[in-house]
Amino acid sequence: MAARMKDRFLNEITPALMQKFNYTTVMQVPKIEKVVINMGVGEAVSNSKVLDSAVEDLQKIAGQKPVITRAKKSIAGFKLRENMPIGVKVTLRGQRMYQFLDKLFNVSLPRVRDFRGVSSKAFDGRGNYTLGLKEQLIFPEIEYDQIDKVRGMDIVIVTTANTDEEARELLTQLGMPFVK
Repeated sequence: MAARMKDRFLNEITPALMQKFNYTTVMQVPKIEKVVINMGVGEAVSNSKVLDSAVEDLQKIAGQKPVITRAKKSIAGFKLRENMPIGVKVTLRGQRMYQFLDKLFNVSLPRVRDFRGVSSKAFDGRGNYTLGLKEQLIFPEIEYDQIDKVRGMDIVIVTTANTDEEARELLTQLGMPFVK
């Protein structure tokens, strides 16, 4: 599945991007560097058990053990102290990254209710794309009966593209369902 996406990238997408953007060498063609999935768990401040279920969910989704993120500084208004665990994140590269993207584009996103495509305005100006999801239930690994709470997550796709236009074309060629 993921090998198919990588082969398509090398055999079909690379020549198409070279032609569209007039690249002189294959090394100029933008690639996906990594995918970072982040799940903020604010209620972990009062209940540390919540963090365990978030780690479990993210591990099922990504196929890799997530890292617990900690608060950088204390904020009294949120009852937050420095180094308190407040979220989980996982960075995917290589084979796992392509597997996750394939699953995201072809299985999970179409399962979102009233899905018309993802916004094409979520680029950061340097060729990276950020996607926010409201619930983890859209992934096939997560069973509705097994979760304790619906949690959202952010997915950041980091590319080597210099402009948003190049990154948008790369993601479109890979099969990302942008709004028409």
